[in-house]
Amino acid sequence: LQFTEEKLGQAEKTELDAHFENLLARADCTKNWTEKILRQTEVLLQPNPSARVEEFLYEKLDRKVPSRVTNGELLAQYMTEAANDFGPGTPYGKTLIKVGETQRRLGAAEREFIRSASISFLTPLRNFLEGDWRTISKERRILQNRRLDLDACKARLKKAKAAEAKAAVT
Repeated sequence: LQFTEEKLGQAEKTELDAHFENLLARADCTKNWTEKILRQTEVLLQPNPSARVEEFLYEKLDRKVPSRVTNGELLAQYMTEAANDFGPGTPYGKTLIKVGETQRRLGAAEREFIRSASISFLTPLRNFLEGDWRTISKERRILQNRRLDLDACKARLKKAKAAEAKAAVT
């Protein structure tokens, strides 16, 4: 009732401290940017949307995500197979083997980058959103409910004093 009356402009609202309001605004801003950065980093690390959904489902089911071959590793595999087909002694075969080995190392480096970015960058962001932010939201709801209770009590007290003053006048 107090919340509705406040929204309709029929009840007074106790304002929170300006510094505290600033902290709440900063917390909201931090949450919004953290979510955006997290999502965009996930897109960068795994551009395939269906693979991201699959990884998300594995994560929610607490299962280990199957290891994927990176595009560089796949290209390296094709080059090595082609080199064996052409003959490793031919100039083209030798070149494919060298380039394939380089692509394999690049693919392995990409896999390691994705793994380390996930552990050292994405995990703290997720921990903030799933831990700290939930705590902040819960405490904010509790504060809002307590403020509404306080304002409702103030309104009842005001009505009681008005009724008492009216009774004293008559």
